[in-house]
Amino acid sequence: MLERVKKYIRENHMLKTGDLVAAGVSGGADSIAMLHILKQLQTEFGFLLEAVHVHHGIRGEEADRDEKLVRDICREWEIPFRSYHYPVPELSKKWKLGEEETGRLVRKEAFFRERERLGFPEQSSDGEPQFLVALAHNRNDLAETMLHHLARGTGIRGLAGIRPCSGKIIRPVLCLERREIVNYLKEREISYITDSTNLSDEYTRNRIRHHVLPVMEKEINSGAVEHMAETARVLAEAEEYLCKKGCELLEHCTQKKGYLLVESFFREAHIIQEYAVLEAFGRLAGKRKDFTALHVEQVLSLREKTTGRYIQLPRELRAVRVYEGVRLERTDNESVRRIDETAPETLAELLWEIPVPGTLECPFGIFEAKIFPYKNQKIEEKKCTKWFDYDKIKTGPCVRTRRQGDFLVVNREGGRKKLNRIFIDEKIPAELRDQIPVIAVGEEILWIPGGRMNEQYKIASTTGRVLELHYQGGVLT
Repeated sequence: MLERVKKYIRENHMLKTGDLVAAGVSGGADSIAMLHILKQLQTEFGFLLEAVHVHHGIRGEEADRDEKLVRDICREWEIPFRSYHYPVPELSKKWKLGEEETGRLVRKEAFFRERERLGFPEQSSDGEPQFLVALAHNRNDLAETMLHHLARGTGIRGLAGIRPCSGKIIRPVLCLERREIVNYLKEREISYITDSTNLSDEYTRNRIRHHVLPVMEKEINSGAVEHMAETARVLAEAEEYLCKKGCELLEHCTQKKGYLLVESFFREAHIIQEYAVLEAFGRLAGKRKDFTALHVEQVLSLREKTTGRYIQLPRELRAVRVYEGVRLERTDNESVRRIDETAPETLAELLWEIPVPGTLECPFGIFEAKIFPYKNQKIEEKKCTKWFDYDKIKTGPCVRTRRQGDFLVVNREGGRKKLNRIFIDEKIPAELRDQIPVIAVGEEILWIPGGRMNEQYKIASTTGRVLELHYQGGVLT
């Protein structure tokens, strides 16, 4: 195992002499084994090593026990130890995020603070020692991530799963399976703990771990995890190549304030066009977060539209059909909120996906989405703020205008009513109906902002997570 990890580190150029490796150690089998392996390889590779533990303030005495175990092991193995404490339940309520997402953010913050404490710059020059974060993901984690992404819908990037290196993050035991790691610790009589939350089926990843992967390995192929890891490696190489080709195509489209996709752009293979647009999103917005395959297709579809048509995108980006082609650019808030004179015709074919959690600014106004656990709080009854049972919503909510087939569930028995019938009953003038924004999942309407909401998604005693939608501006205020 040591030789395999050694080879994996070299093949992926993970670290060099003089680097400081901050190993994230929870006390579980994966992280304890990674720490022990790194300690064995430290002299040969010539890097500095320390352990960083994050106490989430969630599991009481159990969390204190985890911290003590990691501290004692580090003392025994003569590894510098640093612990950071965060009140995750309190922060979760304050930030209106789930505890799992909040935990991820505080772990990121802990490593940021540790890098600053040690005086390492955020960016280091080539050849200079750098601050690296080692995480203990293994092949099973990779397989679980692939399956999770596949079930939710994804592209090559998502199927490639967890990478050996991501910026300053390295994953030295990603080449090992979980059973190998557990055997490694047992053979050496090294103690570790099992987080009780890992035994629960409350989280999707745990359900995949406990039920889906074991069936695949037992009844389909015992080497399923190994084969999925190899597939992920091939897909990662394909992703890297397509990104490179997309960047090359985009270089021919650069303008002062954005990118102009001219006719020659659309003669390239469609998948290269997609990667070029994704790269443009990342460069203009600073990150690709909040951008989906739907946004890419909306931009590319503008080629077939008439001059003047436009699509408002997340993070204040906009794509416009101009005479020369499709222009992709940043925009200001005023133009984001403005509805053009041609809006009824233009907006009828467009939609905007609401980032959850996050904020969408589009021609209809501002839509803010938050998620938090339901603990019998008083339900918001404001005209422009509504609460929904988030666990019942299977696809991302979008803002758009009415379409044929749209409906709402109007009572607890599941009775449906066509959206057009609701507009008629509420005496909304016919000339305004194509200008009214609705929040939809497919053909089902969640909410007419300022008006009626879908009964099927109302908060109930069984609700686990709440989706709060708040609306500012638009036709119905």
